[in-house]
Amino acid sequence: MKLPDEIEILKEQVRRTLDPIASAVEKGTKAEKDFLFTANRTDAGRSLPPYYLVYFLFVDLLGYKNLGQFEKVSWSVPIDYNGTAYLLEHRKLGMGLFASDKENQESECQEVVKKIKKAVKVAQPYFEWIASEAAKKSALNVLNHSYRLHDRYEFFVRTFKEKATEAISRKDERIKTQHSENSWSVHIPYYDLKREAEWLALSAIDSFYSFTEHVFIHAGILRGQLLTGEDVANLADKDWASKFKACLDIQDSSVKPHYDKLVAIKRQIRNYMAHGAFGKNGEAFQIHSGAGAVPLLMPHQKGSSRFSMQSGTEFQEEEALDAIEEFMQFYWESNDFPEVIYIKSTLPSILTYASDSTYRSAMASTDDMESFVDYLTGVHDRAANMDW
Repeated sequence: MKLPDEIEILKEQVRRTLDPIASAVEKGTKAEKDFLFTANRTDAGRSLPPYYLVYFLFVDLLGYKNLGQFEKVSWSVPIDYNGTAYLLEHRKLGMGLFASDKENQESECQEVVKKIKKAVKVAQPYFEWIASEAAKKSALNVLNHSYRLHDRYEFFVRTFKEKATEAISRKDERIKTQHSENSWSVHIPYYDLKREAEWLALSAIDSFYSFTEHVFIHAGILRGQLLTGEDVANLADKDWASKFKACLDIQDSSVKPHYDKLVAIKRQIRNYMAHGAFGKNGEAFQIHSGAGAVPLLMPHQKGSSRFSMQSGTEFQEEEALDAIEEFMQFYWESNDFPEVIYIKSTLPSILTYASDSTYRSAMASTDDMESFVDYLTGVHDRAANMDW
C-alpha cells in the first residue's frame, strides 16, 4: 500500500472493522455527569494494544477527538459503542478502557477491545508508513542503554579477575582419585580455571565493543553528526571503527594510540569469535609437509594475501583488557568529554536537539552539559509522572 494515496481506502477498512465503535463526540453520545472523572478502569482494557498504536489509530488516522491532558492523564479519547460512552485513555498506570459501570459493562468492553485489536492489524500499513516517514526526520528519541551495557562489561571483567586469581591460587593443587586398586587419576584444577578465565575475558572484551558501539552512536548525536533516524540507522549498520570515528578524532595524538590498539584487538577477537573460532591467531588449517603439520593462518586482515604461515601477533586476554581499561579511563571515566556526562545520565538522545543546535550549546563545556542534564532530567521526571 502506497500511503497517503490509498489512505481513504485504509480508513474505510478500519472503520468497518471497528463498527459499531464510533467517536462519542461526533455522535453526541450522552454520558453521566462527571463521567470523565469518575469512569473506572476495566479489566478488558488491560489487554489493549500499546498506547501509541491506539492513539495513532483513533486520533491520527480516524480523526477522533482527543480531549487533551489532565492530571496523570496524557490523552483521552471518548468513544461510543452501541450508544454507550467509554473512554480510551493513557494514564500514568498505563493504557486503559474506562467505563461508568465496570461490573455490568465488562462483556461489552471485551468486545470493544477485540475490535480494536483487529483494527490495529488492519492499520499496520499506516503504522509502517508513519515509522518510515518519522525516520527521515529529527522528531525522534534514541534510547540510551549505555549503563546496562556497561554493567555487563563490568560483570565479565570482575568475574574474569576472580577466576584468574583463583586459578593462580590453585596452581599447585592436585586432586588424586582412586578408581581401582591399581588405577589412579590426577586432576589439576588450574587448567579448568584458566580456560574458564579465558572464556570470561573473551566475553568481557566482546561486551566492551558492544557497549562502546552504543555509546559512540549517542556521542555522534550529541556532537551534531547524526540528525535523523536514517543517519542513526546508517551508522548502526557500520563497523566499530566507523562508530569510533564518528565520536572521536583519530588524528588527535591523544586518541590515535587508543584507536590503533583497540582496532587490532577488535580484528583478532572478531577472527576468533565471529569467524568460526578456529584459533586466536587464525589457525584454521594445517599444511601437510615434510616438516610435519604446519599451521596455515587466515588472518582476515586487509592485504594481498589471504593465507599465511607467518604468525601474527596473538592477543593475550589480560593485555587486551589492560588496553581497554586504559581507554575507559581516558574517555568514559574522565571529565574531559561533555557527551559522556549526558550519556551517563541515561537520558535518551533527542534528535531534535541535535538539529536545532541545543546540544551544540550544551557541548560547549562540561559545566554547560551538567546544567543542561539537570534541567532535562527534571523535564523527563515530570513527564514520567504526567505532572503537566
